[in-house]
Amino acid sequence: MEKLYIIIPAYNEEDNIENTIREWYPIIKKYNGNGLSRLVVVNDGSTDHTWKILCQLEKQFPLLTALKKKNGGHGSTVLYGYRHAIDKNADYIFQTDADGQTDPAEFDAFWELRSEYDAIIGKRSVRGDGFSRKIIENMVCLLLRLIFGVKIPDANAPFRLMKTSLIKKYIKKLPRDYNLPNIMMTTYFSYYHENIAFREISFKPRQGGVNSINLRKIIKIGWKALGDFRRLKKEM
Repeated sequence: MEKLYIIIPAYNEEDNIENTIREWYPIIKKYNGNGLSRLVVVNDGSTDHTWKILCQLEKQFPLLTALKKKNGGHGSTVLYGYRHAIDKNADYIFQTDADGQTDPAEFDAFWELRSEYDAIIGKRSVRGDGFSRKIIENMVCLLLRLIFGVKIPDANAPFRLMKTSLIKKYIKKLPRDYNLPNIMMTTYFSYYHENIAFREISFKPRQGGVNSINLRKIIKIGWKALGDFRRLKKEM
């Protein structure tokens, strides 16, 4: 009778959000044996119709919880969702994104491994969002190896099933507005030799809308991340 919370951050996803919910809702319904599991979408101050659509869908889907916060970026929104799940005493937290790039059909294989590992994290060998994104991910993993001494195949995949107890163990190490929480969570798990596994997943192109992260933002985020990684390493 485990309580599962699926956390999905959303920013200006009016083109994708309804389809994303309709795709993932059968998963939360299937694994809702205790009646308390929830599909949680956190609206990060969207300026389009994302919130309006969420409120309409919330009336149709009883296991859907729509939350909203001021715009703070993907990372702070993920952390907001994690803290909500912790407050609701979830047993497991699963995180994915609202852009339709992940496949709900691959969730079952992760769930079946939950008793063997404390976290199962997606690994994207083939990425439908372009070669440049793969290069960026490889650079991130190289930095993590150089700074933290950890060898990680995919640090930031938005397809991860984790025990809430494991999230609670490390979330306090990160600022509430930290912009790369999944990367650091993966790093902490590896650095402290937690019982985790990486499993291959598919990763489609964005299914609609426009990615809010452009090259200029990526460079800015990367420069800040380098300083953050060094600071966080000193605190370990």
